Amino acid sequence: MKLFQIEEPDGGPADPSAPGTAIAIDAANAEAAVAVSVGGNGVVLTDREGFERALTVPGAAAAPAQWQELFEMARTRAERALSRPATHAVIVLDTNADAGLSKKLQEAAEKAGLTVLRFVRKAELPPHVTPALAAAALAEDLAPRPE
Repeated sequence: MKLFQIEEPDGGPADPSAPGTAIAIDAANAEAAVAVSVGGNGVVLTDREGFERALTVPGAAAAPAQWQELFEMARTRAERALSRPATHAVIVLDTNADAGLSKKLQEAAEKAGLTVLRFVRKAELPPHVTPALAAAALAEDLAPRPE
């Protein structure tokens, strides 16, 4: 008979109240892109083969529920790709978000489980970098740090 020992991994259980990953959601085009940056290295996230879902961006006049659905799908894509919670986001828009639109999007994001770190206009990002990747680097910089 062979015996083996099972040990708990170092550090114990993760703190459920700790902030998760900050992602970027590029909603400036007809289809959204989701990206993340770690150490300044960004990557656009995709769904697994066979589980692809289009992240169709609703219009500015769309109901909050449509925006919530987009944010939920973006968060799900990130969490599946990263195997960890996504809790914060930088959102890229094609135009300026006036007070009414930014409030609507912020509430929709919160209902989807995301805290908006910042809204960014696509034109404000460096032209030589993919907007989702530039926003992901910004999200990484603005993300709350665990205590």
